Amino acid sequence: MTKKLGSLKKVDLRSVWGHEALDFTRWLAQEENINELCQELDIEIENIKPEESAGRYSVDILAVEVDSNKKVIIENQLESTDHKHLGQILTYASAHDASIIVWVVRDYTEEHKQAIDWFNRHMPEQISFFLVKIELWQIGQSEPAPKFNIISQPNYWAKTLRSATSQEKGNPSELKLQQQKFWQSFKDYVNKSGNQFGISLGKTPRPQHWYEISYGTSKALISLTF
Repeated sequence: MTKKLGSLKKVDLRSVWGHEALDFTRWLAQEENINELCQELDIEIENIKPEESAGRYSVDILAVEVDSNKKVIIENQLESTDHKHLGQILTYASAHDASIIVWVVRDYTEEHKQAIDWFNRHMPEQISFFLVKIELWQIGQSEPAPKFNIISQPNYWAKTLRSATSQEKGNPSELKLQQQKFWQSFKDYVNKSGNQFGISLGKTPRPQHWYEISYGTSKALISLTF
């Protein structure tokens, strides 16, 4: 007997989030939702502040990357990319001295993707730009589920490895490689286990003997050693 399967159906974003700032930004700023985005970006953030002032303007979401303490800005656009929003992300990044810039959009033009690619090629390693397309999908009559698709990003793994081993001469040692492999396996196992642990790890494993886990507060964290 062949089991009947459901079919995926794409859902219009505006049918769920009618207003970009009042609906979508507020939804994304909630911890469980922004963690889904961060897991795709392979970063972990805290101190999430929606509609944070940037001079005469306000950035949709301002946050801090846990591991590096770098400022993160997230600009949302429930339409296709345009020059106005491209200029806004640069203005907000400058106002907050942000190092991680995330542009979440419904759709994008090839020209704006090329612009983000160009930034990542020519900016210093400390600056990272992400272009992310958001979609909503449902199976049958199920609740719509968000899906974040990274369209453009820096060579993040290469940057991570260079940063983590910057004090070493030459290639990382065998021990360092084993440490990074161990923490990567640990992260993959926890994330695949889902609700069994009630947490999702977004932090990129580093070649070191410890791994830190934040859980929604800047006042405490879990530190594991190996």
